[in-house]
Amino acid sequence: MVKLSFGIVALGANLPLSQRDPRATLRAALNILHSGPGISISALSRFWRTPAVPTGSGPDFVNAAATIRTDLPPDEVLAHLHRIEAEFGRDRSGGRWSARSLDLDLVAMDDRILPNADHLRRWMGLDPQAQRTLAPDRLILPHPRLQDRAFVLAPLAEIAPGWRHPLTGQSVSDMLAALRPEALEGMVPMGTSDLDIRRPSEQ
Repeated sequence: MVKLSFGIVALGANLPLSQRDPRATLRAALNILHSGPGISISALSRFWRTPAVPTGSGPDFVNAAATIRTDLPPDEVLAHLHRIEAEFGRDRSGGRWSARSLDLDLVAMDDRILPNADHLRRWMGLDPQAQRTLAPDRLILPHPRLQDRAFVLAPLAEIAPGWRHPLTGQSVSDMLAALRPEALEGMVPMGTSDLDIRRPSEQ
């Protein structure tokens, strides 16, 4: 029997695409992800409206988090996420924190640390300016900015509050509680995604 890995995917969008608003884009992308080869969504958060950062830099984002089960290695999961982004017109030329039609981040897989703990620590310790200008040349897991991002942690706390960061030992709930109150300012849950994917409490 093939062992399935547990993964976490963060989703976001703040630009319309063709006739779709960002919520419709996320729904369509989630359906593709759920029906794709070797990947299934096991739980899905509500959609959240999140202000763009820095303030005034673009329309509000729609964010969500999903947990997945997969028999694929992390690099293949990431490649699949990038293919979905490209299908929905993702343009990376505007910079790391620019507005986008779709953003799919592989946040974690099981308790893996990639490529190694020292590399992860360096990226977790980057100052804010370096975060804006530097991009890793390889997959880093868990995502080095996970512990700083309310727009990931708030949705993720709905579906995987007890998952623990393999380097720090902090749970999702711990990381969310450690954020400054202003990190959550303007974030508002928008209701369910209307997809036929049941959350753990409903199974």
